Amino acid sequence: MNRVQRLFNGYSFILPSLVFTLVLGVYPIMWALRYMFFDYKGYGEARYIGLDNFARLFRDELFWDSVLNTFLYAGGKLIITIPLALLLAVILNRKLRGRQALRAIIFMPTIISSAVMAVVFFIIFNSYNGILNQLLLKYGIISKAVDWLGADNAMLTVIMIAAWGAIGNYMLLFLAGLQSIPDDIYESASLDGANPVQQFRYITVPMLGPVLQMIIMLAITTALKGYESIMVLTEGGPFGKTNVMFLYVYRLLFPVSTGSVVEQQIGYGSAVGFASAIIVGVITLIYFYLSRRLNNTY
Repeated sequence: MNRVQRLFNGYSFILPSLVFTLVLGVYPIMWALRYMFFDYKGYGEARYIGLDNFARLFRDELFWDSVLNTFLYAGGKLIITIPLALLLAVILNRKLRGRQALRAIIFMPTIISSAVMAVVFFIIFNSYNGILNQLLLKYGIISKAVDWLGADNAMLTVIMIAAWGAIGNYMLLFLAGLQSIPDDIYESASLDGANPVQQFRYITVPMLGPVLQMIIMLAITTALKGYESIMVLTEGGPFGKTNVMFLYVYRLLFPVSTGSVVEQQIGYGSAVGFASAIIVGVITLIYFYLSRRLNNTY
């Protein structure tokens, strides 16, 4: 087999993936980048307006509110998800009866569609006839129904639901990291008198450093981009309390009459999507910089 034939065979294997990437990935991005500089509402002629969409973006209170909501959502999700996933991984890494079944149960929410999951939780957290309120009222824990998806509680509710759906995935990654730590290190530490808490602090956490950095990076990017369950649960409401960046972009590009945006705005939506992607990229770069500084320190 000559060199040309080997190259042809190799490229023929990657050609389908390359075509899908170009058609479904690169082309939509280039299309959106073009319309950032146009006033285009999905019909009629696109009118070139230069940087007017970005000037409008800086004055758009809805967008900046969505940025703040995104940071609140992502921060709350990280604070809940990472520690719980690590704790569950440490517990289920021990020789417990039925640990494989417990791992599967905790991981199962990860493979469930976020839209389906949100519908189920909408039934559970419904303020009027939701299952949770009925149980709490039945056992006298609350005296009146709690508006879980109201203005005061909606953000906390969507954060808890998002954390429930993500813990299993990160737990599995932590388990993989824990199982790569040799048992001899723990045995040596026990002989030296280290208790389980000291072993966790001085052995487990430092040796999980690379895995922890990867998990935090995935958690940050996933949380900053997430909006599907929020769209089903609250549609960004009430009063925009759960309206996050990419849900706002979605409403600009695919508006509905019940949302905060009614008119389709492809040009402005493309500009907002680009700005949102830049924000996610900047946060990721800051995290990379801080994690590298931390590695150099230690």
